[in-house]
Amino acid sequence: MKPAIEIRVDDLSSEDVRALIAAHLEGMHASSPACSVHALDVDALRAPGVTVWSAWIDEDLAGVGALKEIDPERGELKSMRVAGGHLGQGVGRAVLRHIMTDAATRGVRSLWLETGTTPDFDAARGLYASEGFVYCEPFDGYVEDPFSVFMTRSL
Repeated sequence: MKPAIEIRVDDLSSEDVRALIAAHLEGMHASSPACSVHALDVDALRAPGVTVWSAWIDEDLAGVGALKEIDPERGELKSMRVAGGHLGQGVGRAVLRHIMTDAATRGVRSLWLETGTTPDFDAARGLYASEGFVYCEPFDGYVEDPFSVFMTRSL
């Protein structure tokens, strides 16, 4: 039986959440050259137009995800990360679906994302593809990069 996952808007004040975001950034830098890392730090996640959600199982932080507004009809997924102890429990899919639902209720018509190309990102690319994301050209200022792929999905 899958554990109950509670997903809530997060103000980034929790040490646990900030630590998971820091771990996310470290992981991105370990997997890609610095010029190919597009993950946002805590300060950037606090910018206007960015909403962050945290996922909890009981009172244990299980994951995070964010939505950055590109324009009123397009949003970008950012900072999708599942805590190590919760991998394989459906947390990433739950956060992704929550963000898609929230974005649609805001009137967002499409979601976009950038993720890595190395084997470290196989699970992420598989998750996005299984939820209807398709590969696309770079968007919103991104450029071709051998360490990045771009995906989009209509809502």
